[in-house]
Amino acid sequence: MAGAVKPAEVKAAALAARLTGLSLPEGGFTAPARAQAMARLQAMGLPGKRDEYWRYTDPSLLTAPAATAASPHDTQDEAPLFAEIAALRLVFNDGVFDAEASDALAGSGVELLSSVQALDLHWAQGLYGVLEASGQKPVDRPLAALNTAVAQEGVLLRVTRVVTKPVHLIYNHISGTSDSYLHHCVKIEAGAELTLIETGAAAARWNHVLEVDVAEGGKFHHIRSQGRDRERQAATHIFARIGTGALFKSFTLTANGVMTRNEAVIDMLGDDAVAHIAGAALGDGHSGSFHHDDTVFITHAGLRGESRQVFKKVLKHGATGVFQGKIWVKQGAQKTDGYQISQALLLDEDSQFLAKPELEIYADDVKCSHGSTTGAIDETALFYLRSRGVPQEEAISLLVLSFLADTIAEIEDEALQAEIVDRLEGWLARRR
Repeated sequence: MAGAVKPAEVKAAALAARLTGLSLPEGGFTAPARAQAMARLQAMGLPGKRDEYWRYTDPSLLTAPAATAASPHDTQDEAPLFAEIAALRLVFNDGVFDAEASDALAGSGVELLSSVQALDLHWAQGLYGVLEASGQKPVDRPLAALNTAVAQEGVLLRVTRVVTKPVHLIYNHISGTSDSYLHHCVKIEAGAELTLIETGAAAARWNHVLEVDVAEGGKFHHIRSQGRDRERQAATHIFARIGTGALFKSFTLTANGVMTRNEAVIDMLGDDAVAHIAGAALGDGHSGSFHHDDTVFITHAGLRGESRQVFKKVLKHGATGVFQGKIWVKQGAQKTDGYQISQALLLDEDSQFLAKPELEIYADDVKCSHGSTTGAIDETALFYLRSRGVPQEEAISLLVLSFLADTIAEIEDEALQAEIVDRLEGWLARRR
């Protein structure tokens, strides 16, 4: 049709509108990475529904020029998650680092620097924006490039030994119209170990990038809870590079939220590397829309690599869940052990689960599998519990917890695991 607007033109116009009014950072050691990210972004434009990896998720809330207002959740009914866990706390209010409310990390084995500091030479020069740039192939990830280009807040953590206390990043959502960009870099040196916890809704709309480099024999444990604000919108990205004999584990709990897109791009470069990523999502569309999307891409490049993708969603009242997961085994990555499972438990007939599992294998001595299922509550199990005097709503809660157990089991720390279970029990009890 004559005069029809081309998709590339639509994307470019959307990007121009999105950048209008943004205050772009200047100078500092991140300047080259930000300039390169902006060039990538200009070439890609913002994502649209016609993009292959956005066909199940409408990105308009995440790409609109201004954030849709989202009311902060009233937390007076319970203590903050992990409040009783001994940890080193770093606090952000609407995406701005609050140094006074944060703990000092001196002597902990963790070096902390703010990403807004203008440093000439720094270890993060080889990391900031580097993993994000690498993660743009073979699939474009424009929102991650946008983050690298414009983010002015974040922390740079270099871990030099086994750190006994977790580092806890606390994201307070205060303003109903806050629009936050956070970009963190974590470097785990050879033989070092860190547990990183992230909790809170962060902002009305949140764009988050976490780049993690785990050197030989290092270990990185990541536990994340995305807050209970019903109206929030979030696009998060994890980019990880895993060395020889290194371990990467990540678990995310999501409850509430109008729109959540969690992306993870993990490159297993070294031999005998291990990467486990898991997620539990609980969506209730009773008081508004709930759309939750997990998109994961794991690349095996070394020998004897082990990867696990374990994602489960519990959906009701018209909630929507999406899972897009890929295992890519490169030529020569023999003895790879890759496993992927995505499952949804639909508590009514109005909710839906959309899944796109993928395997792409170029080695001949591997063990890789994937599976995806969608179903309702097991009526036989429900009858068994009811016949033993358990009220129906409580019985359903028990079955939901049992369904999610495999994802929670990916958390190695038993105390953190137990607190996640307690919060899930509370969430389910309030909805009986």
